[in-house]
Amino acid sequence: MKANIALLPGDGIGPEVVAAACQILNHIAKKHGHTFIYREALIGGCAIDAKGTALPPETEAICLESDAILLGAVGGPKWDDPRARVRPEQGLLGIRKKLGLFANIRPIKALPALLDGSPLRRERVEGVDFVILRELTGGLYFGEPRFTETTTRGERSVDTLEYADFEIRRILKLAIEIARARKRHVTSVDKANVLETSRLWRRFATELASECPDIRIEHQLVDSCAMRLITAAQSFDVIVTENMFGDILSDEASVLTGSLGMLPSASLGETSRGLYEPVHGSAPDIAGQGIANPLAAILSAAMLLRHSLQLEAEAAAIEQAVEDALDLGARTRDMGGPLGTEGMTEAVLAKLA
Repeated sequence: MKANIALLPGDGIGPEVVAAACQILNHIAKKHGHTFIYREALIGGCAIDAKGTALPPETEAICLESDAILLGAVGGPKWDDPRARVRPEQGLLGIRKKLGLFANIRPIKALPALLDGSPLRRERVEGVDFVILRELTGGLYFGEPRFTETTTRGERSVDTLEYADFEIRRILKLAIEIARARKRHVTSVDKANVLETSRLWRRFATELASECPDIRIEHQLVDSCAMRLITAAQSFDVIVTENMFGDILSDEASVLTGSLGMLPSASLGETSRGLYEPVHGSAPDIAGQGIANPLAAILSAAMLLRHSLQLEAEAAAIEQAVEDALDLGARTRDMGGPLGTEGMTEAVLAKLA
């Protein structure tokens, strides 16, 4: 196979972990006879510094011409001024919108080797294996109007939470598709006791449940879901929810795995072109030190192979190599071990070989 992959290393530790993931992809390409052609572009804070915008037109063009996109991270203290007109996160939100990437998939799997790394007791996390499906292009992050104004009573800010029926239906249908390949159980998360958008969400989820009798669809309020993630995480299979709820719940769920550095993600749309990124963020406090955990980026590369390039065997081989390396005791500092980025990457490469 020949594929064009856009690389968006971004800020902080992004360039380090993307480089590690590319080492793994290069090994896979050589071993299985594939050709991966990389084109690198700017996004986030580094793009603001160089181009004055978080998503330069040339970055959009490279992404549109690629079969898949691998992203590192965006943001950092340098660009954290809340009054700034341009912010790094606008690059990430913008590319998702431009490419129509409406679904973010975050697998949450507690590996046996890391069970004791979670702040929760072993029995709380043992056997945890579920997926969070987050709607990406609607909701509070994109609603209009949004503004800040000065009134006679002081400053006032407004953000708008809105969802259209097609946005809700397509993410719910994807959740059902994913569940069919798993345990056939979907938990639809909303705040229907308060929000109009959630009442619309729940109505469509109820309609789909009647159309898909082979799938068990349950409704849960977001606050009780947050509690259940800690008290009964083993009971979930596929969680589907709107943009902001998914953003918060997926970060909460990250503690179940023992390290935020273990979590990959995929952002998908109507086509096979997807954007793949680790969940951990830019971690500017350790950037440039060579100690970042590359596993989330490596596992994101595995998701890229699976979802955009349809290379299931190669994706599974990477995931197994990561698990095997951890079983043999390979650990980066965030997991209480001595390895740096390079050392952990080499441990995974050794298992692939």
